[in-house]
Order: sequence, then C-alpha cells, then structure tokens
Amino acid sequence: MLIADDHPPFAEGLSRLLTEQPDLVPVGIANDGEEAVRLAQQLKPDVVVMDIAMPKLNGIEATRRIKRDLPNVAVLLLSAYGYYPYVLSALEAGGAGYLLKNVPLRELMNTIRAIQVGETVFDQAVAEKLLRSLANPLSTDYVTSQLKPREIEVLRLGAQGLSNKDIAKQLFLSERTVQSHFTSIFGKLGVGSRIEAVLRAFKEGWLTMEDLP
Repeated sequence: MLIADDHPPFAEGLSRLLTEQPDLVPVGIANDGEEAVRLAQQLKPDVVVMDIAMPKLNGIEATRRIKRDLPNVAVLLLSAYGYYPYVLSALEAGGAGYLLKNVPLRELMNTIRAIQVGETVFDQAVAEKLLRSLANPLSTDYVTSQLKPREIEVLRLGAQGLSNKDIAKQLFLSERTVQSHFTSIFGKLGVGSRIEAVLRAFKEGWLTMEDLP
C-alpha cells in the first residue's frame, strides 16, 4: 500500500498504524502528487491512500494518471471536505473510495480492505447527498440553453471562492454585471446557489479539477 499525503505527521502516523495490521502493509510514502504517481509506477501497490489537496499535482489528477497506467491499482481518496465536485471528480478519475479525513481508524482500515477486493466505498453522508443531487434531472429548458463562455468563466471563478467584487475586478466587469451573470446561470441550470451551479457544471464537464485552486 502506498500513502500519499503532504502532511508528514499524518502520513507517517497512518503508516505506523497500518503496519500493525498484517494484511495492510505500507510500501512507501509520497509527499506530493507527482511523487505519488512515480512511486505507484515503481512499487505497483495494490492500494493507494491519496490525499486530494497536495502540491505539484492534486490527488484527483494523480489518481487519473495512476489508473491510466495501472488500472488494477485501487485508489482511496481522503479529504477534509465532502465537497461534491471533489467527489464527482474522484469517481470520474477512477477512485475506488472517498472518505473524510476525520473517519474513525477502524472504518478507514475496513474501507482499505474492501477496495482491495474490488468494492467501491464512499463516505455515507457525502454519498447520500451526492446521489440526491445526481437524481435531480436537467430541465428541458436547460438542455436547450447551455451556458455562454462568459457565464462559464464567471462560474469558474465563483468555484474558486472569489466574491462578486473579485470576479468583477478580474474580468473587468461591474459587480452588477457579475450578479446578472449568476442570475442567468442559476436560471439556466435550475438551481438557487453557487454550490449547486458548480456541481451541475462539474457533472456536465464544463468545469474540471484544473479549474479549482
């Protein structure tokens, strides 16, 4: 098993705990996404426990590259947040599991064992919310009225956490124009908030992990 996390205390602590389990043997630790890909190719572990937020290459993209070259490797993604776009991207990248970092150790170990034998395991609370969102179909009006390039750009900056004022400055627009764009976006997507709009944009492929900071 390979552990990929840019926080040494967490990675080393997890490695020590897993070493105590005869069926969960760590073979290495990577401190960034690029190293995770490189070590996975060298060591060919059966499981990679991957943090999402890492330097050089985020965990989602690292997972995508590992699965491209080593399709039999199961990747369990860990995050401090149950942010829906992350969960969707984890699925799209080929992740076999997604857990929050505050998960109890026993549950983490059981999840690792589960994905070792081909199961897919996601944090229950996050999965339930995600499934409810995915079950909400696109409206007919939306299907025939996709977002304009400028609206996608505004939504991309909104997904990065920028305020209307900051978006206006970056795009050389007025705050009122930015708000008008969001109003149009919400109407076309049939949603009432930025997070819902961002989620829908990820589902449609208009935004990817590369669009996030």
